[in-house]
Formats: sequence, structure tokens, C-alpha cells
Amino acid sequence: MTRFLVRLIINAVALWLTTLIVSGVTVTPFAPGDTFAVVLTYLLVALIFGIVNGVIGNFIRIVAFPLYILTLGLIALVVNALLLLLVSWISGLIGFGLHVDNFFWSGVLGALVLALLSWLIGIILRPLTGRNR
Repeated sequence: MTRFLVRLIINAVALWLTTLIVSGVTVTPFAPGDTFAVVLTYLLVALIFGIVNGVIGNFIRIVAFPLYILTLGLIALVVNALLLLLVSWISGLIGFGLHVDNFFWSGVLGALVLALLSWLIGIILRPLTGRNR
């Protein structure tokens, strides 16, 4: 359970940093101006992203395995961008959360930055997750 919470916080911080770096990716909290609501919104969006990436993302990676081989893994950028857009659509249904402007290219750049930041923060906080490599 601790590992799950640490990964959730890592993804939320990476998402926050992504919104600061990429201008087309924003997060709208459910109560603007309230710090607790902003933090809770980032955690909720990170949870939605984790579920979408874990369920739908793994399914797409299995089905599209030949495309990964054919494109030497570059299709992963497109898949991650589409997953980010899916999270944006899901959070749009609940009325707050992640918004991706300029549809595809902001999604590609946002997914790339989000993946790199999540990986970097995960390496820094690896002792907290209980994984030693």
C-alpha cells in the first residue's frame, strides 16, 4: 500500500511539473484558490492516469506489439499521448482536472515530459518505494 501511495504522489508531482513546463497542459481544480483542493485534484488526476495507463495502456501495448517492433518503439509516444488525451476526456466528464490544448501535439509533448519527470522522480525516491535495482 505504501508503494502505491508513493507512486501516486510521484505521478501527481510529475503532473504538476508538467503543467508548469508544457503550456498546452493544464489542470483545473474543483475549487480554485483552495490549496487543499488543488492538491486533491492533482492526486485524483494522477489516480485516473494510473488506472488508464495500467488497464488500457497495457492492453494497447500488448495488441500493438508488432507496431512497437516496426517503429522501434516510437509508437509509444503516440500511445502515451492518446492515453493522456483519454485522461483529459475522462476528467472533463467530471468537470475538473486535466485539460490538453492543441489536441495532439500538446498531448505528445505533455506525455513525453510527464514520463521523463515521473521516471526521474521515481529514481530519486526509489528507496521509499521499496524497490532496489
